[in-house]
Amino acid sequence: MSRNLTRRTFITAGLTTAASASGLGAAVYFADRYGLIPPDHAGILGIGETLTYATQRLLTSGHSLAREFKRSDISKIAPVNGPHPIDEKYRAFLADGFKDWRLSIEGLVARPVSFSLEELKRLPAESHILLHACEEGWSYIAEWTGVRLATVLGLVETRPESRYVVFEPFANPNQSGRVVRVLWDSIDMADAFHPQTLLAYGMNGEDLPLDHGAPVRLRLGRHLGYKNTKYLSRIVLTDRRDYYRKGRGTWYGGI
Repeated sequence: MSRNLTRRTFITAGLTTAASASGLGAAVYFADRYGLIPPDHAGILGIGETLTYATQRLLTSGHSLAREFKRSDISKIAPVNGPHPIDEKYRAFLADGFKDWRLSIEGLVARPVSFSLEELKRLPAESHILLHACEEGWSYIAEWTGVRLATVLGLVETRPESRYVVFEPFANPNQSGRVVRVLWDSIDMADAFHPQTLLAYGMNGEDLPLDHGAPVRLRLGRHLGYKNTKYLSRIVLTDRRDYYRKGRGTWYGGI
């Protein structure tokens, strides 16, 4: 038995024992000791989030894959959720076919860089046919094309203390259409380097449509739809728990 498996088995047993014998609070304490606490760990919902996050990290490989589908499985209709950005810069980029759009990568990196859409497209590309599942109950299957986030992070050289990757979109209106809001979100480093985590610029063999986050969106294989941030403008590497999300739903959102 490998050392990692032995450690994983030990920690899993400890969490299970803590949850059953001493209550959920003890399980959370045990998880914190081994670095398995998500940012939104407070309160009743936070305890459940912690157990979900810790269990996923302990019982599955960091690179376990979401199911890949056949091209014949691609949905004929791909529902969307949320309005288009109202940011003036985004509108200007859209009018120009995103020729001047750039995605900056900064924060805890050795080499801060910004990429144009064409520069991203010149990096090694891959496609995945995956399920997109919304927490509201609907889903669809689509093919996503882009560059692995891991490839981009390798180019900027993430610093060892990096814990989260924050994705900032252009500003959107709220439900009334008046107040501007920026619903940024984040993932941890394990999900950032997952082989199905893409900066996607294509969908079903075409450029990424406006409704689905053009020119580039985050595409995660193992998370609910709201974690797949659309209309990206900036990516920040951080070690701060208080700079982890300003979106909706729980932070982890794993499936």
